[in-house]
Amino acid sequence: MSHLLAIESSCDETSLAVLEEGQLKALTISSQIEFHRPYGGVVPELASRHHLEVIHPLLEETLEKAGIGLSDISEIAVTKGPGLSGSLLVGVAVAKMLGALLDVPVLGVNHMEGHLYSVRLEHDVPCPFMCLVCSGGHTQIVHVVEEGQHVILGETRDDAAGEAFDKVAKMVGLPYPGGPVIDKMAKAGGDKEAVDFPRPMLNKGYEFSFSGLKTAVRREWLEREQNPDALPDIIASFQEAVVDVLVQKLVRAGRKNGVSRLCVVGGVACNSRLREKLQERAAVDGFELYFPKPLFCTDNAAMIGRAAWDLRKHLLAEAGPALDVEVSLDMMRVNG
Repeated sequence: MSHLLAIESSCDETSLAVLEEGQLKALTISSQIEFHRPYGGVVPELASRHHLEVIHPLLEETLEKAGIGLSDISEIAVTKGPGLSGSLLVGVAVAKMLGALLDVPVLGVNHMEGHLYSVRLEHDVPCPFMCLVCSGGHTQIVHVVEEGQHVILGETRDDAAGEAFDKVAKMVGLPYPGGPVIDKMAKAGGDKEAVDFPRPMLNKGYEFSFSGLKTAVRREWLEREQNPDALPDIIASFQEAVVDVLVQKLVRAGRKNGVSRLCVVGGVACNSRLREKLQERAAVDGFELYFPKPLFCTDNAAMIGRAAWDLRKHLLAEAGPALDVEVSLDMMRVNG
């Protein structure tokens, strides 16, 4: 029986998982949100220190949950990039140490490809499929033609969707991280049609730009900040503008490329309005729509393990002691 140990430490979550023949057996996650909340964002040095503190106890806990020992591990997958250099180094160092100790292959996985294949932790999604990847500083539309053949049709020119949520939240005095807070406030009674914010590049290809929308929100808030009752309406209208752009471009990409399966992955995939609006469009336009459950949308080792399982024939060629972190790693494109 093949057991794969996966390690994720690219930013502010330390996570380990065990997969058996590609199926998840155990998952542990240690989040650092509370450590970074006072600073309004991730502090790289604090992040890497916390990874060092928790990764070995998490390893023991993960193996215990999976009901296996170290000697049962047949290969290891670890995030090699993109991400924070100090954080990535912790995970890669542990993976290489365990690989040498157990004499098993160590596969370096692209964090973004982990998100890309996270839908397969629960759903049998065959290729081809069109995927909206919204995680951290990335917003991309990726055509997954087949395993390992990833064609990036468009990505963000400036602020990604997740960054825009965090920055707008900070601008108006809401806590970090901004995405869940904005979603909750908008659902609680904000009028999504109260402010007619711009929909950047709505009808222009597959690229994104949210910095101008962020500026428009700032201007609206400065004009109305003496009226705190206006905040829910501003927030709901801002969220609606972001969601409109994401939905329109993903649906257009699927239609124009003849792909009937749409997926949304990454932290922004947790947004309830995005899910609602895409489900409405998919039902009308006849698309199959897939989201990972929220646990698999944020950074986690299960998705790293699943990507390694699906891409192993490509990754095995690069496995070995020379594995190193790649902070600005691009998504792998094979024949793409």
